[in-house]
Amino acid sequence: QVQLVESGGGLVQAGDSLRLSCAASGRTFSSYTVGWFRQAPGKERDFVAGILWSAGRTYYANSVKGRFTISRDNAKNTVYLQMNSLKPEDTAVYYCAASNRYTIMVPTTTDEYQYWGQGTQVTVSL
Repeated sequence: QVQLVESGGGLVQAGDSLRLSCAASGRTFSSYTVGWFRQAPGKERDFVAGILWSAGRTYYANSVKGRFTISRDNAKNTVYLQMNSLKPEDTAVYYCAASNRYTIMVPTTTDEYQYWGQGTQVTVSL
C-alpha cells in the first residue's frame, strides 16, 4: 500500500508556471510507475504524463507535450510535474497515481493505476 499526497496547485495567469509535487509514503516508491491525470468539471479524468520506476521513460499527452515535464526523486519519494506556459484549458484538478505492476510502457488509463491521491486544483486565468 502506498499513500499519495499532491501539492503545489493554485491560481495563476496564462503563461505562468507551476510545479506540482506528489509525495508518497507507506511503501518503497521507487519501484512504482507514477502518472499525473487531470479532471475538469463535467469531464473525464485524462492522462497528462507518466514516468516509469526507472525514470528512464516518460510519456506525455499531446496537449501538454513540450510544456510539462515529469520527473522523480526516489530518494525523496516524490514525483514532480513542472508545468510551463499554462493555458486556461489546463484548468482542472490534478491527480497523481501509482502502479506497482511491471511494465515497459507508461500506462495511460485510470484503471491501470491502483493508488490515487486526493488531487490539487490548478486554475489558469486569462
